[in-house]
Amino acid sequence: MYFAIIDCGTTNSRVYLVDEKREIIAKASEKVGVVNVTIEGSNRILKEKLSEVFLEALKKANIKLTDVSFAITSGAITSEIGLLEIPHLLAPVSIDELARNVKKVRDKNVFPLDVPMVFVRGVKTVGNIDTSNLMNAGRVDFMRGEETQVAGFLSTHECNLPLTILFLTSHTMCVSVNSSGEIAGSVTTLSGQVYEAIVERTVIGKSIRKTDDFDNFTYFDTKIIEYAHYWVTRSGFLRGLLMPRLADVLLRTKWYERKLFLEATIAVEDMRTIAQLDRFGFSQDRDFVIMGKNEKRCRIYKYLLQKIRPEGLLRIISNTEDIDMLTINGAIDIARRCKLFE
Repeated sequence: MYFAIIDCGTTNSRVYLVDEKREIIAKASEKVGVVNVTIEGSNRILKEKLSEVFLEALKKANIKLTDVSFAITSGAITSEIGLLEIPHLLAPVSIDELARNVKKVRDKNVFPLDVPMVFVRGVKTVGNIDTSNLMNAGRVDFMRGEETQVAGFLSTHECNLPLTILFLTSHTMCVSVNSSGEIAGSVTTLSGQVYEAIVERTVIGKSIRKTDDFDNFTYFDTKIIEYAHYWVTRSGFLRGLLMPRLADVLLRTKWYERKLFLEATIAVEDMRTIAQLDRFGFSQDRDFVIMGKNEKRCRIYKYLLQKIRPEGLLRIISNTEDIDMLTINGAIDIARRCKLFE
């Protein structure tokens, strides 16, 4: 028995083929995601590229499409800018509830290849509020994809509950897991996309561009993080974003120092959101798990988190393979719970 796991995010998509031993036998990926849908105004290119990635994985595994029993997927692929919009589940949500509420579809209008598709629903944080009042925009949140990674983490890691998992991707998302192992809700910011937009679409990009052979990936200086913290808390976030440019033109500084300052500036702003978790009813008196494929970014957030909550355990998961396996193990756990292997 073979099955597929499709991990479709904002900008990247991956297809994993798994055998009856729950072992990955092939993987294929493509830089395509739901952002392409927003740019083009149609999910046509997403369907085409995902199909190509799926077929590439089959070729690598040397198996046929008919050998694949089902494909399970989660993430932005289940949104209105994905393949099929599926309503969120309302937090708190257990992993068993995720499994009971998967959406099973076999429709070539949804996915061009003739394979049963199993969509894992996202989770929304709403609570008992007036949803017609824009004032409540800061009291709601949602996730698509992180719920599957949470399932993967809980099924493969020993941990103390309750805990907060901090995802650092194109967003910053704090996911609260309560003492019963339920996803209690989330709080999200646009940090990763803001950073990318600043680097690629503003004059700040020039001031943090690599100009020598210095190894920026291992560079970490807490003094610069403190500088960013000082100025953002006193002059504001927008002024802080401009400071790498000012430092480039008017001070004697290195490009990697200015880059770290910019990264820390965005992280400092995120701390304002993290410090308000109690407004959602999520206690900060708990362990934090920080997940992100950029190890330096994880270290910045860990350093700043220790300033606002010196007690408790802070754990980092930054290895790319380990993070990918969270999605895979989560999809496997959900598939097992909804009896797809029987």
